Amino acid sequence: MSWCVRIGLGHKESQIMDFLHHQVFDPVLNSPNASQRLKTGIRLTIARMSQRDARGMVAYFWSAIQGTDRSIRFAEEMRAEGFTRFEEVLEQFRSTFDDRFLRE
Repeated sequence: MSWCVRIGLGHKESQIMDFLHHQVFDPVLNSPNASQRLKTGIRLTIARMSQRDARGMVAYFWSAIQGTDRSIRFAEEMRAEGFTRFEEVLEQFRSTFDDRFLRE
């Protein structure tokens, strides 16, 4: 059972968060070399996304890709520390969590 199901997320939300945990979040959180600032940012992202439904999570992802001043700086920090960013998983995310996925 994934951590997402244990915290009460729905099936679709769990699928999205499991994907992002595996691809982006957990490598940072589990790294002894990741800065505390990066780990804190990842935890905040997880908390914000966990408050949304699947459609809101997908929108949050695309908003982060589009970039705000804060998300652009955060992505630069992730790259500088050698971690995978949302931008690197964009194609897989797009093909997995598309409109068909949200409608099912």
